[in-house]
Amino acid sequence: MVYTLVGLVDLILWVAMWVIIIQVIVSWLIVFKVINLHSGAVRSIIDALDRITSPIYRPIRKVLPDFGGIDFAPMIVILIIIFLRSKLLPGVLMEVGNTIT
Repeated sequence: MVYTLVGLVDLILWVAMWVIIIQVIVSWLIVFKVINLHSGAVRSIIDALDRITSPIYRPIRKVLPDFGGIDFAPMIVILIIIFLRSKLLPGVLMEVGNTIT
């Protein structure tokens, strides 16, 4: 049961990390005028990505100072996800692993 929950949390964190990476790449493509915002499909994809990532970024953006046009919130979230996936989840499995019969 614990292994399944840890695996599910790991999968959710992995998907979240890739959604953030895709959102960052799309935002760069918008800034460099590679993607046209007037397209309905592109606009709906951008809106969906923003709705997914905004609740994740909001607490971090409240703490970070304003750096002008540079947003460090995605990088911090990705670093947190990497820490959780590499240190915390294996630690949980090691602690609980001895108690599972």
